[in-house]
Amino acid sequence: MSDYKHTLNLPETDFPMRGNLAKREPEMLERWQADGVYQQMCEARKGATPFYLHDGPPYANGDIHLGHAVNKILKDIIVKSKTLDGYYAPYVPGWDCHGLPIELKVEKKIGKAGQKVSAADFRKACREYAAQQVDGQRKDFIRLGIVGEWDKPYLTMDYAFEADIVRSLGRLVKAGHLHKGYKPVHWCMDCGSALAEAEVEYHDKTSSQIDVAFNAVDPVDAHQRFGATGDKPVALVIWTTTPWTLPANQAVAVHPEMEYQLIDTGDMCLVLASDLAEAALERYDIENPRTLGTALGAALEHMPLQHPFYDRQVPTILGDHVTTDAGTGAVHTAPGHGQEDFAVGQEYDLDVFNPVMGNGVYQSDLPLFGGEHINKANPKVIEVLKEKGALIKAAKMEHSYPHCWRHKTPVIFRATPQWFIAMDQANLRGDALRGVEQTQWLPSWGEARIRNMIESRPDWCISRQRTWGVPIALFIHKETGELHPNTEALFERVAERIEAEGIEAWFSLEPSELLGAEADDYEKVTDTLDVWFDSGVTHACVLERREGLDVPADLYLEGSDQHRGWFQSSLLTGVGLRGIPPYKQVMTHGFTVDSHGHKMSKSQGNGIEPQEIINSLGADILRLWVASSDYTHEMTLSQEILKRTADSYRRMRNTMRFLLANLTGFEPENALP
Repeated sequence: MSDYKHTLNLPETDFPMRGNLAKREPEMLERWQADGVYQQMCEARKGATPFYLHDGPPYANGDIHLGHAVNKILKDIIVKSKTLDGYYAPYVPGWDCHGLPIELKVEKKIGKAGQKVSAADFRKACREYAAQQVDGQRKDFIRLGIVGEWDKPYLTMDYAFEADIVRSLGRLVKAGHLHKGYKPVHWCMDCGSALAEAEVEYHDKTSSQIDVAFNAVDPVDAHQRFGATGDKPVALVIWTTTPWTLPANQAVAVHPEMEYQLIDTGDMCLVLASDLAEAALERYDIENPRTLGTALGAALEHMPLQHPFYDRQVPTILGDHVTTDAGTGAVHTAPGHGQEDFAVGQEYDLDVFNPVMGNGVYQSDLPLFGGEHINKANPKVIEVLKEKGALIKAAKMEHSYPHCWRHKTPVIFRATPQWFIAMDQANLRGDALRGVEQTQWLPSWGEARIRNMIESRPDWCISRQRTWGVPIALFIHKETGELHPNTEALFERVAERIEAEGIEAWFSLEPSELLGAEADDYEKVTDTLDVWFDSGVTHACVLERREGLDVPADLYLEGSDQHRGWFQSSLLTGVGLRGIPPYKQVMTHGFTVDSHGHKMSKSQGNGIEPQEIINSLGADILRLWVASSDYTHEMTLSQEILKRTADSYRRMRNTMRFLLANLTGFEPENALP
């Protein structure tokens, strides 16, 4: 019988049925590296229309997590697709390398700077630690199949980069955006430093809530303001959840257009907002109250009050920030411990008194509470109020309260001398709002979100009292507090030194080296820059400076939390330096959540690490899940979803294998036209 086997055109292919991705992917990546695939991609598109996706720098601390993987994979998909579409699409990855998290890691190893180790050695250890973290994260990103300039990334701790950060600050100073102020800022008692808005998270906290009587100095006058007569004691009642701020009280604020009642409760009269009076009296268990008169808050202005436990008087002032959301309609005002308090205090020339040191302890000379930590002082403040007869009600409440993003501990408002990028001094706010309109936001709701943030945000506190950071390279006159008249040129001279020696060049600098005979008249600033400033000027330090790139970028792509972080700091510095946003488009992706919609984290035990997926299923399975998910919303992942994604991959692979096998023996030139 004849063998007809060789007369049949059977499907045949070398393409294996099984991907065996966990084993084969590293081999493919080695070939990519050896062949210079990324370099060939860029070379093939040289001279073509450019597309610049600017990488937001992850922090150089710890292993990458699933959120990092999602972000980098989305960027890689865009870069590769733009390249295939004919664009020149280089990708320069970067890392954020200064700041507190690295300091904390290094402190655990060698101790605090200035105590067990010199500041210079501490900074050196921080630089070494950050470099190690960059190396580890870089390997993981490459393993995900991300192509880019991994041999030449940007690092905010590179000497040249540090110098350009200083130059960017100098340009903002020249443009009139910097000012120094003594005002309340978010302060972490564990960090011992001011925090930026983006470094504050809100969590539930149980606090003491107290109602406190501020007695009118002149009861007769107080009655008359309500159209009443009498001399019975009168108290304007405040409600607060921060008893520890009462030693710093300078006034009580009422709303000028809100109605208040003078209410006879028997032994004394209380002043309460009409809309809140019924609830407050019920809270105080007061029976048979009698309203003697009403008045608008404006009628109470300048009514003198007695501080509840100190021998001093405080005024009644007017403030539009007073609401009827809760409390009594009267707000205890401590300009040293609140932004709204500070603002209204400026109108009345109130003292910005802050008796709390950076570690949360009252100054030793503060009467009654000196040397106490504010967290321990709350019960003592309440006890003193009881003794003085000023406590009307005390209870506990749970509410949303600002916490340090790193320590997860409550923060306070604390007035300190700080450096700020002023939002309204040189019309930065207006320029930024115009920049929001000029940018395309994807999804579109991002525009309203960041606009609202820009409209309401306070001045940006850019100074930190830390060791590992880029210096605020200024010389301040010891008597006048003014900047050196030659500040612009000094910035460049300092930047040149930093470019050669790193930030240590500033900290080891003797002022006489630059100022000569004037050195004795000037003080060298030792504060460091907020790390959000470091990353916020990457458009100036990378896009402006690196060959083959340009500003503005075509796209910024990060998680939706960056509207209050990198997108905003980049926008403010971009319009401050150039008058335009540093980006044309801004795209956000959602967070990764488990099958129940809960945010993934190691502490909750529901996290899935990208390394786990890569080592078991391969990076392509993770990439396929990202590509098939709606990234504009929260992205759900579970072991079951990964299993289904792997099944989809196998079906696609087998389909490709079948198609390739059917092309056996096919020659295009022999095909029918």
